[in-house]
Amino acid sequence: MRAAYISHYGNLDQIQLGDQPAPLIQSDEVLIKVHAVSINPLDLRMVEGEFKAVIPVEFPFILGNDLAGIIVKVGANVRKFKVGDEIFAKTDKQGSFAEYTTLKETSIALKPKNISMTQAAALPLVALTAWQALIEIAQLKRGQKILIHAGSGGVGSIAIQLAKHLGAYVATTASAKNANWLADLGADLVIDYKKTNFTDELVNYDVVFDTQGGDTLEQSLQVLKAGGIVVSIAGQPDKNMAKAIDANWLMSKIIPLLSLPIRVKAKKQGIRYHFLFMQPNGEQLTRIAELVEAEEIVPVLDQIYDFSDFEKAISHVDSGHSKGKVVVNLL
Repeated sequence: MRAAYISHYGNLDQIQLGDQPAPLIQSDEVLIKVHAVSINPLDLRMVEGEFKAVIPVEFPFILGNDLAGIIVKVGANVRKFKVGDEIFAKTDKQGSFAEYTTLKETSIALKPKNISMTQAAALPLVALTAWQALIEIAQLKRGQKILIHAGSGGVGSIAIQLAKHLGAYVATTASAKNANWLADLGADLVIDYKKTNFTDELVNYDVVFDTQGGDTLEQSLQVLKAGGIVVSIAGQPDKNMAKAIDANWLMSKIIPLLSLPIRVKAKKQGIRYHFLFMQPNGEQLTRIAELVEAEEIVPVLDQIYDFSDFEKAISHVDSGHSKGKVVVNLL
């Protein structure tokens, strides 16, 4: 089968397009004919080996985290899905940048009926990330105030819509050229990060959703009220990541030390810091599909490519200027 894979860590030039063996399913898995995938910054970081210390892989390693497709085979113990079902999912083991992939029954959900395969492929990773950050961890409530960094990105554009659905007041950072369409998505306040420091504009916020890390994360503590929380997908990992990856004893002690400085600063201000390492979750995806069908959440696509132009798609994501998601059609 056609696939995009790496044989060792390195730069983006290491990505190969070629044949790989089709995967075999386990009793609790389904085999998916992949119709469309989306490319995430996470995929680029995997190529570079950023997570090799905590997430070991076997080479050749097929890349990819998002997909939409059709079930072509089900394992003996699969009960909720059948051959012919159109699904979308975040991968749980096998990469998605291939003609076929396998997924556990618990990781998949039926594709929303009102969108295409291409649109559906843009949702799983970013929508699950937003869901787990805002609902599962921050427990965002109606009337609360949230700052979402990088609102025009794949995660940010979905997080804005979800936060507005939950009834929150939503501020976001972005460039001025994106202000109008972010307001259409639900942002109440768009701060032009090129001209204004968000710490000069915001105070007493309940939640910050950090997608940037570094100085942005550090400064975010200043806008939170006592009892507030910053949920980060770009800062230093804490015990929550160690638990998510089922780290061994040694790594479970080492990983939390990486976030000790930011956790100490947050604690002094009466603020909680939580690192999110998103997990596949079919039940949450089903809830997200319901919101899509109710038009509470719409996929935000930047560019669409054919699989033959995969290298161009990767380069576009690597440029860091995507407005929403970059999707690649395999069919």
